[in-house]
Amino acid sequence: RKALEGFLLWCGDVGVRAFNRASVQKYKAELERLGFAPSTISQRLSAIRKLATEAADNALLAPEIAAGITRVKGPRREGVRIGKWLTREQADNLLSLPSDSRIKGVRDAAVLGIMVGCGLRRGEVADLCFENVRRVENRWILADIIGKNNRVRTVPMPGWAKESLDCWADSAGISTGHIFRAVTRAGKLAGDSITAQGIFDIVKSYAAIG
Repeated sequence: RKALEGFLLWCGDVGVRAFNRASVQKYKAELERLGFAPSTISQRLSAIRKLATEAADNALLAPEIAAGITRVKGPRREGVRIGKWLTREQADNLLSLPSDSRIKGVRDAAVLGIMVGCGLRRGEVADLCFENVRRVENRWILADIIGKNNRVRTVPMPGWAKESLDCWADSAGISTGHIFRAVTRAGKLAGDSITAQGIFDIVKSYAAIG
């Protein structure tokens, strides 16, 4: 709604009366001139393309004009996203830190293994259930993971990550429900799940050591 209102206000300000590819391209150029981020421009253009599609479906806009509008692409993103990336050696070192002499260490090794081996976010790890673990065509996968923006995805799981998960499940004596649970200092399970903040704290503690 905000994106469409912005487009309509701009049309009124500059005197644009036609809704077509040319006017949308001109609006895109104006957003770029004003210094809007590529992601913001893409979001606004997405709403405008959707408007064109809906208008054509309801016989309010000629299909060929709507098709031209939907072909207006967002701005090109250049460069590399800044972030902290582990090297192979750093990842290996991180995975070697948990001690297998205590049940907490076994759990933490499994948590780190799943995060490094499968690329899951902390919230996805906290929500992970045994029902998500499946074997398909001789490969282990984590199926139907609900991630960012409620998107459902399936990711492959390396054999070594599956082994660390199995070791934790055997040590904890669990096979259903949430895979990862909170653990007390005495080595007892505390509840039937763990929070995303709990996963964050696990990673942070080992990152400080490594």
